[in-house]
Amino acid sequence: MTATTVLISGAGVAGPALAHLLHRDGYRVTVVERAPAVRGGGYAVDFRGAAFEVLDELGILAEVRAHDTRMRGTTLIDASGAACGQLPAEAFAGELEVPKGELTRLLHRLTTATTDGAIEYLFDDSIAALTEHRDGVTVEFEKAAARDFDLVFGADGVFSRVRRLAFVPHDQALHHLGMSGAGFTTDNFLGLDHEGILHTTGDSAVYLFSAGDPQRLTASLSFATASPALDRRPRDAQQEAVRAAFAGHGWEVPRLLDAMDRAPDFFFASTCQVQLDRWSTGRVALLGDAGYCAAPTSGMGTSQALLAARSLARNLAAADGDHRTAFAAYEAELRPYVTENQARGREAAAMFGGGAAEG
Repeated sequence: MTATTVLISGAGVAGPALAHLLHRDGYRVTVVERAPAVRGGGYAVDFRGAAFEVLDELGILAEVRAHDTRMRGTTLIDASGAACGQLPAEAFAGELEVPKGELTRLLHRLTTATTDGAIEYLFDDSIAALTEHRDGVTVEFEKAAARDFDLVFGADGVFSRVRRLAFVPHDQALHHLGMSGAGFTTDNFLGLDHEGILHTTGDSAVYLFSAGDPQRLTASLSFATASPALDRRPRDAQQEAVRAAFAGHGWEVPRLLDAMDRAPDFFFASTCQVQLDRWSTGRVALLGDAGYCAAPTSGMGTSQALLAARSLARNLAAADGDHRTAFAAYEAELRPYVTENQARGREAAAMFGGGAAEG
């Protein structure tokens, strides 16, 4: 029999995890990723609860543990930089925390270690159009030639191309929680050692930490916003908004703003949730942030991505490949967990000053 062909959009966490599990079950998998290569950088990611079971099933738990950031906690400071409180490591790092780049590299290596060529990557490309028909889905790419697949999965993040093409426009799925922020690394001029510093005001937050590389400091500058529109703006517009939000701030903020301009790894993201009435339509399904982002403030994005990949693979196997039955079971299984995590994300965003939140 001809193997079922699957296209997964997104090579972050959910996409490669699903690719490996489906390949194990005999599917032929293609992963398309708009970045030119495996993405590095980004904040550290953490794992909680049943996510450890998925890492073990993937066979990478020991390797992931080897990259533990071993964070010791976060000191709360006032506007002058004086310590005024302490948060335990678990507040940000969960039960285990690793640099996101290390996790994505591990997952990519896992999915390219096959000897039968059943997992294919298309980097520097993205989906341009989806047309579902009786026997599958015709996918048009930005660069590669059009191809037919039996199933298509969107694991392509908050601004999912698959979701926009097959479900609803971004503005109908995204619910902004009132905050946006810039992240980057700079010299560890504070000498932090597996520890963080956090300063919050009513509408802004500065979080600094050093984990993996003792010479580098990761900075996060967050502030209140009314929408996620800045996420789609060029870097200079994003940096201008950050500088405006932190104008007049003291302590080390001016130095951080200067470092932001020079940072080669600058990135910008808003605190949003994705809320949809359904996570599948026909032969197309969403997983991870593309379908139900709980917001970075929930601390559950990576765990959700891993559990979603396992749920989809298991339910497809249990349904003997019947995608309609499998997709319905996947949603029934995961939605209560997602609902709880999204509530946690909203509560945490409100605590950090997300007063402009929608919905």
